[in-house]
Amino acid sequence: ALFFHSGEREEKCIIEDVPSDTLVTGNYKVQRWDTHKQDFLESAPGLGMFVTVTTPSDEVLLSKLYGPQGTFSFTSYISGGHIICLQSNSTRFVAFAGSKLRIHLDIRVGEHFLDESIIQAKDKVNEVNFRLEHLIEQIYHISKEQNYEREREEKFRKTSEETNSNILWWAIVQTLILISIGIWQIKSLRDFFISKKLV
Repeated sequence: ALFFHSGEREEKCIIEDVPSDTLVTGNYKVQRWDTHKQDFLESAPGLGMFVTVTTPSDEVLLSKLYGPQGTFSFTSYISGGHIICLQSNSTRFVAFAGSKLRIHLDIRVGEHFLDESIIQAKDKVNEVNFRLEHLIEQIYHISKEQNYEREREEKFRKTSEETNSNILWWAIVQTLILISIGIWQIKSLRDFFISKKLV
């Protein structure tokens, strides 16, 4: 969870690295600066937030207007950095929209929340069954995260191997150029000494 400050008409974006087929849930709350109290108000009535989510391939996955406090969620279909942007729906002109906002944001990747009413159920078998299903879901999510990290590590390793290969070939080319320049210099000096009859 984090909070950040924003202008009333300013758009702020964060990048969340998400594996494919993963549920992402975000909770936010907007507070408006009060010039009389010199503090942020507990809420920002009348203000809403445009939430836009863009995939790594620049496709808009979510674009929706919410209230001053809300929850948004989306499921990623490709892995990579998803861009989550928040902007207030203030109707003031930019010149008059000088109010400062504080936006609290909590993003959860791949987590499904336990319903407390089910947990407090009297039937202990259902409770244990529900907790077991929740643990299986978490294991599945951890497995997806590990696979995604493996893919990223494999891409990084391929890039490193290609770079090392290019460096090796560049070193070989440099060595050949230096040897050929050295041979050419020796030959030029020998021809010079022979032409001056020093040898």
